[in-house]
Amino acid sequence: MSIYVVKPKDRVSSIAERFSLSEEQIIFDNQLISPYTLAIGQALYLAEPKSSSLSPMFRSSGYAYPFISRWVLQNTLPFLTVLNIFSYGFTLDGHLIPPAWDDLPLIEAARSGGTLPVLTLTPLDVNGRFNNLLIHSVVSTPAYREQLFSELSLMVTEKDYAGIDIDFEYILKEDRDDFTEFAEALTQQMRRIGRFVSIALAPKTSKDQQGLLYEGKDYAALGQVTDHVFLMTYEWGYKYGPNMAVAPINLVRRVAEYAITEIPPKKISLGIPNYGYDWPLPYIKNETVARTIGNVEAVQIAIRNGASISFDETAMSPYFQYMSEDVLHEVWFEDVRSLSAKFDLIRELGLEGAGFWQINQLFRANWLLWEEQMGSSMTG
Repeated sequence: MSIYVVKPKDRVSSIAERFSLSEEQIIFDNQLISPYTLAIGQALYLAEPKSSSLSPMFRSSGYAYPFISRWVLQNTLPFLTVLNIFSYGFTLDGHLIPPAWDDLPLIEAARSGGTLPVLTLTPLDVNGRFNNLLIHSVVSTPAYREQLFSELSLMVTEKDYAGIDIDFEYILKEDRDDFTEFAEALTQQMRRIGRFVSIALAPKTSKDQQGLLYEGKDYAALGQVTDHVFLMTYEWGYKYGPNMAVAPINLVRRVAEYAITEIPPKKISLGIPNYGYDWPLPYIKNETVARTIGNVEAVQIAIRNGASISFDETAMSPYFQYMSEDVLHEVWFEDVRSLSAKFDLIRELGLEGAGFWQINQLFRANWLLWEEQMGSSMTG
């Protein structure tokens, strides 16, 4: 088996002996920290002997900020088809705004490793928030749209980007059709210069779903006019919301099953979070703020506080509680069990692959499991 759940009295040495593996390999694959204490309920990835049969190949993409650690990047790129560099913005009149950090090192690292670098385009304002007025201005004004397209074409050519990812959120309902036309026109322009366009979509479960996240995006039309679709199937549990799984598989499934009724499955990548949250309890609406944590960090929190990790079989997600300074905390995160459930869904529905938000923290077991179950990467 490639996944083992730690039981009372388990040690790395006893697990290694039981499965005829080296302790060093288990420690490395799972990023265990000296003195290599384990948490009851912790899920470990145990490497299986490599099979000589060919693995199925699925597309894998990961979003990265330009300030990502080069060590993390080097350890992640071998498993990625696409590196989405986050992000470029634009002004109200369509002038492109590059990231605050130099993106060339990431582009060069991706290219040298056979991964396709992609320019992520977002309508973020000076406060780092999605601004639908920026979207409205550019998608509804032909001159501004053409200005942005011209600068994008120059940028992807100059820096050798393989394509563009459109990550627009909170699109106004009245801008829905203009946004679709924007995506179609950009895709056509990129194809003319040998590039592709992907688009990130909020997690809808019905055609006419209400809400600012959903009403401005026409799943069927956007899936038709662009080359790849990324479903943002996470953030049910989020920083300012109640304590729950970030990407519960039962809710992720509803989105994916609806999406394939509107979009060809082979265009769709399932969004997967590479993080968790730590909530102080009790949760109080408009007051409680969770702390974002990495998946490796989550396990270390459990170990430090003597907490046992539980697993919700409906959400297919790990969680635990602990006390700190007389405050009860609840942590939800991802492990190889929750990831395996998502990989199973990708295969079941015949999706193109997975997209990970975001890869600035290394979770090595995720990538090893991905390579084992899905194939490490495919041509973009």
